Amino acid sequence: MPDGLMVRISARRGRVPDRPPHPISCATVSSIETIQLDCGATLVFEPIRGVASVALNWLLPPGSASETDGDDGLAAVLSELIFRGAGDLDSRGHSDAMDRLGVQRSSHVTTHHLRLGATLVGRKLPETLPLLADMILRPALPETALDAVRSLCLQSLDSLDDDPQYLVMLRLRERHQAPPFNRHGFGRRDVLERCAIDDLRRSWARRCVPEGSILAGAGAGDPAAVAVQLNTVLAGWSGRCEPPTETGSSSRGWVHVSRETAQMHIGMAWDAPREADPHSMLERLAVAVLSGGTSARLFTEVRQKRSLCYSVGASYSAGRDTGTVSLYAGTTPQRAQETLDVCAEQVEHLREGVGPDEFARAQVGLKSQLIMQGESSAARAAAIGNDHFRIGRTRTLDELAGAIDSITLDQLNAYLGQREFGTATVASIGPVELAVPAARAVEQ
Repeated sequence: MPDGLMVRISARRGRVPDRPPHPISCATVSSIETIQLDCGATLVFEPIRGVASVALNWLLPPGSASETDGDDGLAAVLSELIFRGAGDLDSRGHSDAMDRLGVQRSSHVTTHHLRLGATLVGRKLPETLPLLADMILRPALPETALDAVRSLCLQSLDSLDDDPQYLVMLRLRERHQAPPFNRHGFGRRDVLERCAIDDLRRSWARRCVPEGSILAGAGAGDPAAVAVQLNTVLAGWSGRCEPPTETGSSSRGWVHVSRETAQMHIGMAWDAPREADPHSMLERLAVAVLSGGTSARLFTEVRQKRSLCYSVGASYSAGRDTGTVSLYAGTTPQRAQETLDVCAEQVEHLREGVGPDEFARAQVGLKSQLIMQGESSAARAAAIGNDHFRIGRTRTLDELAGAIDSITLDQLNAYLGQREFGTATVASIGPVELAVPAARAVEQ
């Protein structure tokens, strides 16, 4: 379950046509440019004609997995601290400069990266790139801001207890993935409480290096001109760090967090193909049949027919090295065991194959997501950055749509017939500890 968690399925109803009325048209999108910068970082940029905005998604190496156990939390602090001044500007000056340009910015920590995001009007890009470059090459990292940033990080960590749906998926991730790739990015309390400014500055200098960094952009902009300016503002940036590797085996099995709550929160996870696997698109279609909307199997069988839960859904996350299918169900303590059993049964029933109507709806759903993603420069910047990291190249919307269209019902059913889900990892939060379901999709 790499970098994202589950989104609750909408209960909106409406008939989905068996086939899209028109094929996807990506006429507004030109080809994606991949340019190696002088410093060693990579620029991937997709110009989108007809839009005035541009979105940037800068993937920097200091992700949560790149830290030792004793430093698990430094990336979380750094993701806040880099906004507290850069270059010759203090915190207020740098923030005001960004605001005058209308730059919407953000940062967050994922497994492999600290992601720095920016969305702005395209004509302001030449003025914005030096400010972003200063955040990377010359961040102030002021000691006077450390206590305030530390407090924010501790509040974020504490807030997890108030969101059991999110928390159960984090606990699931901790069990299912191998360390250090099972970290959630919020950091450890003891590290957050004791980290000093010198620790943070050393960490940034050691791990924020150009090799392995990817700047993904989409929208209004000229890739060649962006590359020329980046070679200027990033001059002098150098270095490399070793990518993280597994330090142990995953725990897997079962974890229950006992709480006297009115709801039960259940998470399940199975291994799945990584992004570069030729079966990854088949897996996406299969999960779309399982949980692609209100006509999908989980919503129909678990929620609608049996009224077992108020929320249920599954998602497929394909990373560079691993992939995961994760499932969430929110229900009452009285119906939790049956909810778990039926969810496990539905996953196992996928191996029996899907029908033509289910297949058509899954294709329509996946292509609809592509269309909507193509209308968002931020979504495209994130997608092409992820592609470059996970498979070593970028893919256009036309290529992705073609990959969906090329799959036949027979191919999907042949894949499902040999798909072994194997042992599931299970996490639950609530007042009732559940028993292992009878379905062989879950073993202890």
